[in-house]
Amino acid sequence: MPLRCSLLLGFVLGMAVIVLAQPPSIYEVLSANGLPMGLIPRGVTDYTLDDYGRFEVHLGQACNAKFEDEIHFDMNVSGVLRYGQMEEVDGIAAQDLFLWFPVKGIRVDVPSSGLVYFDVGVVSKEFSFSSFDTPRECTAIVHPEHILPIRVPDHHDDAPLLLLDS
Repeated sequence: MPLRCSLLLGFVLGMAVIVLAQPPSIYEVLSANGLPMGLIPRGVTDYTLDDYGRFEVHLGQACNAKFEDEIHFDMNVSGVLRYGQMEEVDGIAAQDLFLWFPVKGIRVDVPSSGLVYFDVGVVSKEFSFSSFDTPRECTAIVHPEHILPIRVPDHHDDAPLLLLDS
């Protein structure tokens, strides 16, 4: 009988350790890497992060969030996470006037500067760090076909992809 109790107690304690050892949320990962938690909107269903900083975030649906400008998030957002920056970003676009610019990278120059920079290939868009303090609600795209990809001539071999809001 004491052996059964010991085994049962060991099993219960083992399960408690597994439950308590939950991985951090993507928002905690961003914060630990010097980035504001609100760079990824609410609605994350899961995410992966490997030892090299490659990440993929899965949202329940493609959506737009309003910050200083409108930001579009695909259902899957990926990139490489480094301290103070996201590189090789895929799945995020920033709107300026009526054009959608795919975001290639995001960086916080110096956290005390209060600025976040979105690299959209041709230029950088500057946002207030405080705009991304908390994850925003993200509105589902009712008609995703309103975002039409077009190529814009550039001085580089790989012309940046612009998205035109029709």
